[in-house]
Amino acid sequence: MSMERRDLFKLASVAAVATVVPSMVVASETKAVAKKASGKSVVIVGGGFGGLTMAKALRKKDKTLDVTVIEQSNIFMACPFSNTLLGGLDGVTLDTFVGDYYQPSAKHGYNFVHATVTAIDRKAKTVTTTSGDIAYDILVLSPGIAYDYEKQFPKWSKDKITKVAQACPAALMPGNEHVALKRQLDNMDDGNVIIVPPASGKFRCPPAPYERTAMVANFMKNEGIKGKVIVLDTRGGKFAKGKAFKESWADLFSDIIEYKGHTEVIDVDPDAKTITYIEKENADAEGVTKTEKYEVCNLIPINKCSPVIAMAGLETNGAGFALMDGYSFKSKTDANIYVCGDAVTHKIPPSGQTAIWGANRAAGQIIAQLNGKVDDPIKGLPAKAANVCFSMVGGKPEEAIMVTHTFSADPSGVLKGKGNVPKPKDGNGKFRSKGTAKATREWFNGVMRELFS
Repeated sequence: MSMERRDLFKLASVAAVATVVPSMVVASETKAVAKKASGKSVVIVGGGFGGLTMAKALRKKDKTLDVTVIEQSNIFMACPFSNTLLGGLDGVTLDTFVGDYYQPSAKHGYNFVHATVTAIDRKAKTVTTTSGDIAYDILVLSPGIAYDYEKQFPKWSKDKITKVAQACPAALMPGNEHVALKRQLDNMDDGNVIIVPPASGKFRCPPAPYERTAMVANFMKNEGIKGKVIVLDTRGGKFAKGKAFKESWADLFSDIIEYKGHTEVIDVDPDAKTITYIEKENADAEGVTKTEKYEVCNLIPINKCSPVIAMAGLETNGAGFALMDGYSFKSKTDANIYVCGDAVTHKIPPSGQTAIWGANRAAGQIIAQLNGKVDDPIKGLPAKAANVCFSMVGGKPEEAIMVTHTFSADPSGVLKGKGNVPKPKDGNGKFRSKGTAKATREWFNGVMRELFS
């Protein structure tokens, strides 16, 4: 692509983003009237895939339920499929991922409160928010994740963390991070893109950094940008859908993607646009310190659970995720609190589809409890294809890979997922195919319809 055309593309992209951002940040600050528990009141904290699915499922099962969703964002944005925005796939815009919270709440008859939760009183059974107090009979916590820069970079100051977080947006949580990362890609000149997956522990959507690797490579290839997509990982090539991703990278972007499997990031200088890391031959080797120049850096830090779980005083593991009552989605600590989505300690992949599956399952458990019954937490298990996760790996033509998980009641006392990465019939012996790419779009479009119609 000529520089003249690229400059025009940059200007158009900046203008497009500028028109979108204000609609994402303008918020209504109307105070909500304090609600009292009706005996059948369910309050849901978090309006993501799990929270919205839960609200709709509860109202569908029992129209007499008083259901309230509390969400600090005033507009919904989906993370699944969002890497395709970075990849520049046909017809994908920011509008593809956003939704109006008030649309499904009006249709299904639940309340939506745009507010931030500031306290949870389990004894009084109230949730304090910036829009007032709300009482509950059953509380559902589906608050998602937070980033733990402090654990990963203990020597960094707060100012340093803030600067790096803004300059190298993680884009694993919905909102401005995705807009910022896309803007940086659209504005980049020749040079490298650095992608840093979370260094350790459980993190949201395990395939996400590796799908992003393919999509950024696709963008650079299509735009004629000279440079590499360099992945600074810690997993030595053993990651979600690893064989399928590596096969696709080698076939489609062998001259663009450079994967480094045993690294430790020690410094980022946003002003100089450099990242310093230790590269090892294997996990036990001493390693060599290297500094790499970049045009764009996507640093995804270690994940921890949203502080809302700790706010409720629930028992957690070391990363703040809620301990569960056996195979159910009920908190181990409080029989009147359920937990969904990323915040659980069940050994199931933290994905959008898992959140949907878990919310529907938990809704049945809540209905049973409100009616004085006990829902069998292992009924329907093992659940085949409880999680289906797609990842785009190519853009021209569109091709994708997938994984399915069967969820079962593990002897350890929690739900556990077992994955399978199939080779599709139309893949000619490969893990990727055009048919899987079509299914990827169909899955996402179907989920958005289900949430917002």
